[in-house]
Amino acid sequence: MAVSLLAREISDLCLGKPALRSLSLTTTIAEALFALKNSDDNFLSVWSCEHTAKTNKDYRGNCEEDGCDVGECKCVGKVSMVDVICYLCKVENLLSPSDALKAPVSVLLPEIPGMVVHVEPTSSLLDAIDLILQGAKNLVVPIKTRYSSSSRRKQQQKLSITSPTIHNGREFCWLTQEDIIRFFLGSIGLFAPLPALSIDTLGIISTDYLTIDYHSPAISELEAISGSLADENPVAVIDSDGILIGELSPFTLACCDESVAAAITTLSSGDLMAYIDCGGPPEDLVNLVMARLKGRGLEAMLQEFTNSSCYSTTSSCHSQSSSSSSDEESGSSTPVSALQRPGKYSRSMSYSARMVRRAEAIVCHPKSSLVAVMIQAIAHRLNYVWVIEDDCSLVGIVRFCDVLRVFRESIEDMA
Repeated sequence: MAVSLLAREISDLCLGKPALRSLSLTTTIAEALFALKNSDDNFLSVWSCEHTAKTNKDYRGNCEEDGCDVGECKCVGKVSMVDVICYLCKVENLLSPSDALKAPVSVLLPEIPGMVVHVEPTSSLLDAIDLILQGAKNLVVPIKTRYSSSSRRKQQQKLSITSPTIHNGREFCWLTQEDIIRFFLGSIGLFAPLPALSIDTLGIISTDYLTIDYHSPAISELEAISGSLADENPVAVIDSDGILIGELSPFTLACCDESVAAAITTLSSGDLMAYIDCGGPPEDLVNLVMARLKGRGLEAMLQEFTNSSCYSTTSSCHSQSSSSSSDEESGSSTPVSALQRPGKYSRSMSYSARMVRRAEAIVCHPKSSLVAVMIQAIAHRLNYVWVIEDDCSLVGIVRFCDVLRVFRESIEDMA
């Protein structure tokens, strides 16, 4: 049992995963913003590549096998709409957001070492878990696919801002905490009785999380929020009694657009939750944001906000509990931008509203079983679940990294 798990290689978890779309380290934030809006991914990888052609006359290698470039190509981080939004909220960028977007995408990368790590496809599953427990959020794994010289030339002829990163004939993919949790969920019977134990019994409820008061200005905690979101941690929105009202989640904000920066600058945390929820902000909040931007003399941001967030006055959010078929039928009446967005932002308003873009927190009870929490998180495409008591008071949070630590210890005990 333990032998079969220990024998697993990272490549086994990468089967069928799509190749990473990449940005150059020198790409501007404006170009990255355009790429994010035209991508189905919430994150885009950022690469530092230095390729030079092989001009050595003594070289007798096969270009189709080895590639015709030499040099280092390394993923140095990833960016999402969350990074762009938090960047535009900084004081120095409020007066001229258009100028801020001219900066290179490198300024968005968090100064946290080890968040993105390159690994070989032959690395063991335990090696991957150890890297995640040490702080890695994404592992970059080569895909075992090789391009011929002719196909590589065709690929280079149609390069775009987000071209696949190809180095020595190989592409790469992400391996995330969710991928490993999904793998363990598929082999959950091997760990009995561990999956049936409560998260309280296992001691994996963390009290290390950020909270913000429902009525406080969202901008007042910008630095803390930015740091938390950069680390892919949510921010709990609570009332004065410690009751969990909702959350500001990196996964929710990643499905918004840059106009949310204006909402963070002007709204309370509670109003911000309403603004980003249900696929489109209420008209009264849009008007409130515009009025406050004008009142604060932020004319440039007001112009950017007006250009990117002219919402129609159709009906507000639909119930999150409605079925998928009724969601599809009602999608046309969901508020959408009058200026149609390219890429996923014009395609996925109704999809995001019912699957991702929601400020409602996903919660469990301290006595919930480990497997129940894993399924709950996977079902909502999250890497955490909030823990509350019966009166909705916040107890803590269970993160995938803590779950992985439990499985790591269990495998050691079985070995």
